[in-house]
Order: sequence, then structure tokens, then C-alpha cells
Amino acid sequence: QMQLVESGGGLVQPGGSLRLSCATSGRLFSFYPMGWFRQAPVKEREFVAGINQSGGSTYYADSVKGRFTISRDNAKNTVYLRMNSLKPDDTAVYYCAAKVSGSRYYDPLNYNYWGQGTQVTVSS
Repeated sequence: QMQLVESGGGLVQPGGSLRLSCATSGRLFSFYPMGWFRQAPVKEREFVAGINQSGGSTYYADSVKGRFTISRDNAKNTVYLRMNSLKPDDTAVYYCAAKVSGSRYYDPLNYNYWGQGTQVTVSS
């Protein structure tokens, strides 16, 4: 079993920045590709960013490309999401997840382990 705990969310003004962290334990973190998803009220959970096991390949939703950066530190069993130029539309609960199957990073069905989420609110 793998445990994931997100942190770093909060209230930020439009144009501001946040860095989310996802600390993991219980399994071999470096074996898993990782992803970040988000879910806003009355919306479906959507893919934000993904990263392969080594960190050498990253993937982004079009809506965040150029503004968000996913990274990982396998020595610390942690994956990060740096979010710049935040917009009100980025307001959501952000989840990290470990990908256990499939080739599509954007498909939440390919992820078996999820954190509890951290709230990000972008508002003036």
C-alpha cells in the first residue's frame, strides 16, 4: 500500500504562485510514474500534469502548459507541482496520484493510489 499526502495549497491572488508537494511512503516511489489532477466544484476530476519514473519526461494539460511545472525528488519520495500565473479557473482541490497501469497519463483510471487532496483557491 502506498500513502500520499499533499500539502502547499491555500489562498492566492490571481497572478500569484504556489508550490504543491506530495510526500509518499509505503512503497517504492521511484517505480511509479506520478500525476497531479484537480477537481473543481460540480466538475469532473481532470488531469493537470504527469511525470515518468526518472523525471525525464513530463506531460501537461493544455490549460496549464507554460504555467505549471511538475518535478520529483526520488531521494525524498516526493513529487511537486509549481504553479505560476495562477488564474481563478485554477481553483480546485488538487490531488497527486501514483500511476500503476496504462500509457495514458491523463486517464485517472490508470492511477491506483491517491492522496486526500489540497485546496487551491485563486481569488482577489
